[in-house]
Amino acid sequence: MTTITLLSETDLRSLVTLDTETIDCVERAFLALATEAVAMPPILRLDIPERNGEVDVKTAYLPSFESFAIKVSPGFFDNPKLGLPSLSGMMMLLSARTGQLEALLLDNGYLTSIRTAAAGAVAARWLARSDARRVAILGAGEQARLQLQALALVRPITHATVWAQRPEQAARLAAEMSGRLGIEIDTAADIEHAVAGADIVVTTTPSRMPLLHTRHLRPGMHVTAMGSDAEHKNEIAPDAIAAARYVCDRLAQVRVLGELHHAIAAGVVAADAVMPELGQVIAGQVAGRRSDDDVTICDLTGTGAQDTAIAQLAFGRAAGSGRGTRFES
Repeated sequence: MTTITLLSETDLRSLVTLDTETIDCVERAFLALATEAVAMPPILRLDIPERNGEVDVKTAYLPSFESFAIKVSPGFFDNPKLGLPSLSGMMMLLSARTGQLEALLLDNGYLTSIRTAAAGAVAARWLARSDARRVAILGAGEQARLQLQALALVRPITHATVWAQRPEQAARLAAEMSGRLGIEIDTAADIEHAVAGADIVVTTTPSRMPLLHTRHLRPGMHVTAMGSDAEHKNEIAPDAIAAARYVCDRLAQVRVLGELHHAIAAGVVAADAVMPELGQVIAGQVAGRRSDDDVTICDLTGTGAQDTAIAQLAFGRAAGSGRGTRFES
């Protein structure tokens, strides 16, 4: 008989929050990509165009982790018209020793949101200047809020500026997060004013056209690009990629669907160019920020390694707290 733990979204929200332990867990996943014989196949993607839907499947086996996750992540973007959320999904956690199912995590995308924000914090921890205090957030959705919250855990953030296509959404984010974090947050009418004076810029939009160009960069700035998780998405202009110290989460992946993908297509980066990965920076295998004047860009497309890390963290916390429903199979 095998014991399987069923964890609801309510369970998972109580078990996994955006804290330093979660950030450290995701950092371990980045480190494993650089130091272990990780098995992480390409993302399986299913498009359902007549329903404006897509489904991504991600997984990874990390030898230093006792389990591995398989995540199914649907996005059906007409759902709000039906009174339903755009995103849903679940993770399956299996034993890396026996392959037996250990847990079903019915998170509806919650764990993905948390691990994505934690990844942004890891990028800032290793690539932003240690004295970075001013942040520009492009976008005003859930991930914009989480990225700002995550940054406050790893850098002494005192001020943020928010830009979004819909100014009213930027204003809501500024009011909400200013009270929550106890920092000054204002809004900007355009990207130029949003990033002026920023030490860290985080892009969190589904844009299909570049938002950030070389003219927006200044010495010492760090940029974390979160939105380009599909081939058609693009937030960073190719000329900006070529002008900065570029780091990614997984080179094989960003060549296909990340910001680097667009720079290669534009001919400003060679298709076979070897770019450093964040895990290599963490492991000390390559340099990240080399001086306070460096401009760094971290291209994060989301990996199965992060999903395995966050799923195992949730499972471990569930075992320690008694949360979830257990049944025999």
